[in-house]
Amino acid sequence: MSDHSSIADVAALRECYPKPPIERARLKTLHRLDQHMRDFIALSPFLCMGTQGEAGADVTPRGDGPGFVHVLDDTTLLVPDWPGNNRLDSLTNIVTNPRVAFLFFIPGIDETLRVNGVAEVTADPELLARWNVNGKLPKSVLKVTVQEAFLHCAKALIRSHLWSPEHRVERQVLPSYAQMLKAQTGVRDTVEEIETAIAQSYTNTLY
Repeated sequence: MSDHSSIADVAALRECYPKPPIERARLKTLHRLDQHMRDFIALSPFLCMGTQGEAGADVTPRGDGPGFVHVLDDTTLLVPDWPGNNRLDSLTNIVTNPRVAFLFFIPGIDETLRVNGVAEVTADPELLARWNVNGKLPKSVLKVTVQEAFLHCAKALIRSHLWSPEHRVERQVLPSYAQMLKAQTGVRDTVEEIETAIAQSYTNTLY
């Protein structure tokens, strides 16, 4: 049975939002990184990256010390790929479809920075050498050509109280990561074995 409340085209969507965007919202999109955006990226230790591949859309977190994303020039970002689970979901998507989107966060700041563009995966030794942690280098680097960039207002983070200590959720309200993985995957390993393996990976293969 069809859902008559479903919105299937842009015209119908605009009927739900008849008020046009205000002028500053229309004008804030830039096609390069200005100094404010460079400063934001330099302070950001965390981002979410969106990609789109043959299997569908994907969003993944990326994080390291503030400024781990390097601004090569006004239209180029460099993002290191540190060890993960080797599923390579995002990198596989980028190889087949280079369009990417980033949402940068700074702890304690409610505004965010959005950057859209196209990316390539590179193992250029000169680029890899930009990130050297005790002799360890990333396996690859994303070289991103910026097409759109703009600051995003604070409403979502204000509503969510994301940085508020009073709204912090204690870890014990959920099962441990190992317990959830055990339940979801059905692997033979015990919860204790999974916890040990995860702890070792955090200690030995963070970089």
